[in-house]
Amino acid sequence: MHLARARPRTGHYTLRISVNENPLSIAITLEGRIAGPWAVELGRTWAGLAPSVGKRKVALDLCNTTYADAAGIDVLRAIYGTTDAELVTSTPWTKYLAEEVTRATDIQAAEEQ
Repeated sequence: MHLARARPRTGHYTLRISVNENPLSIAITLEGRIAGPWAVELGRTWAGLAPSVGKRKVALDLCNTTYADAAGIDVLRAIYGTTDAELVTSTPWTKYLAEEVTRATDIQAAEEQ
């Protein structure tokens, strides 16, 4: 398991990124805000993981995500767009976020056909 944490100046964790890997899948759990420098950190984490994905299934657990700005949504779209990741949600907000991530990617895929 890999764990990356981004901290604001106050010392409290704002985004927690947990990665659990096995031979069949990669699960990325996000807790907190995917915004600003924390979106960049998620992008770095993904850049490190992407080469090792291969044919493994990817799941993005958004259940404890509290906010995502445009940059955060872009990173989630990049992950979803390259892996067709399963987006795990639990609240109206996280379901909305998942719809935003998949909507643009699905529209782009349809336009490319």
